[in-house]
Amino acid sequence: MAGLRSGAGATTRRQRGQHAALTLLTLLWPLLTCCVRCADSVKPSNIILILADDQDVQLGGMTPMKKTKALIGEAGATFVNAFTVTPLCCPSRSSILTGRYPHNHEVRNNSLSGNCSSPLWQKGPESEAFSVYLNKQKYQTFFAGKYLNQYGKKEAGDVSHIPPGWDQWHALVGNSQYYNYTLSVNGNEEKHGDSYEKDYLTDLIVNRSLHFLDDRSPQHPFFLMLSPPAPHSPWTAAPRYQKEFSNVKAPRGGSFDKPGKDKHWLLRQPINPMPNSSLTFLDNAYRKRWQTLLSVDDMVETLVKKLDSLKELDNTYIFYTSDNGYHTGQFSLPIDKRQLYEFDIRIPLMVRGPGIKPNQTLKAPVLNIDLAPTMLDISGLNLSSVNVDGQSFLGQMAPSLRNSSARPFFLVEYTGEGHPTTDPACPKLGPGLSQCFPDCVCEDAYNNTYACVRTLDSEHNLQYCEFADSESFVEVYNLTSDPHQLENIVKKVDPAVLQAMNQRLIKLQSCVGDSCRDIK
Repeated sequence: MAGLRSGAGATTRRQRGQHAALTLLTLLWPLLTCCVRCADSVKPSNIILILADDQDVQLGGMTPMKKTKALIGEAGATFVNAFTVTPLCCPSRSSILTGRYPHNHEVRNNSLSGNCSSPLWQKGPESEAFSVYLNKQKYQTFFAGKYLNQYGKKEAGDVSHIPPGWDQWHALVGNSQYYNYTLSVNGNEEKHGDSYEKDYLTDLIVNRSLHFLDDRSPQHPFFLMLSPPAPHSPWTAAPRYQKEFSNVKAPRGGSFDKPGKDKHWLLRQPINPMPNSSLTFLDNAYRKRWQTLLSVDDMVETLVKKLDSLKELDNTYIFYTSDNGYHTGQFSLPIDKRQLYEFDIRIPLMVRGPGIKPNQTLKAPVLNIDLAPTMLDISGLNLSSVNVDGQSFLGQMAPSLRNSSARPFFLVEYTGEGHPTTDPACPKLGPGLSQCFPDCVCEDAYNNTYACVRTLDSEHNLQYCEFADSESFVEVYNLTSDPHQLENIVKKVDPAVLQAMNQRLIKLQSCVGDSCRDIK
């Protein structure tokens, strides 16, 4: 009997337990369903892209950026092997916007005839820029600053043309200026003068971004692309910074004022050693570039403080980079970009944001065509649905969020620009050159057209370049033993290595989408 009573008691306790569980489930069910709904509707992370203009990383270009290095680099990841796929403003920016190599977006140079912001660009690649996809992902989008060099010109659709995907549009007409410029503000012309308080473009960009952040809807994520003119010429610093770095000169090490021996024809032309007039000019440019960057450094600090005050900082990815590098005296070239060497193709890249541990230094190669897929990856978009040549590097800086793999090879390509007539300052050089300085040093030419395959991994650090010119000129560098690219070793390299690099280059020059990422 005692056993029977024990069994009956156990049954009763089980029934009571089941009833209590059902009651608890009934009470918790609304909360559980709410949690599921909340998880489904979690707001994606915000994204900010700050794009400097002509900022090098090889020659000390990040030295003035103390706040930026602390607030982005030390708070997240610094990529020490970041590259542009083409060292010139308009084609590079077109690559950033589309995630494509120049041979696929077909922007060749900074001219309208070179497809910069042309009707053909607008009908094609621009309609598939990352802003379009972010907008479809319900991002509130804001642009301010330099867009493309021919943007806003009458032949390029005038100021009324607003590229698709942008909710707020404050774009500079033409190339970089600090004062006395025109903006397209949501398709309307806005003229600016030379008042520092009202017109200094770097400050105007950040001030308008703050207004956008105040006025946005907190229910949806936001994307800001801020594109200040610094440190591009005319190198006009804010008044408070015009006396900074008074004793600074361009660095004299590495390839500074070295003759362009065994290099492409254009590099064999400069006077060597450089005359004092060129040295004075490039030192002045170097110092003024640093001065203009101090306002960009302030911009970063202002934005970070604003995000913090809005309690959005921890849910925002902030990217800092440049469209290309720069040189000041390397191989006796006074100032410019457009060359295949490290000083022109390496760019700064730092990122902070959710899932990125602080103080990371990452060595895997990353390209500017990877920015678009990375930002779209952050937005939650399925990357197989977009036509990009680049790949997301979210997994490299935040491995807890994504798996990733580094590419073994990549392409750098450039189409040279020249004038059909002889430059009066350089009659002996003949036609076909451009960007000529005093002392008859020309920075570009029609036959400064090249394509390079770059190999950068734990075993190889090589660059192989072919020129489209009458010489079919080839340059090869081992950057492990020769980081400043002083010696062209094309005549010393095993022919089998040259053949392998040539075959990779051929494949890269015709790659599209997946095939750009899968070359062996």
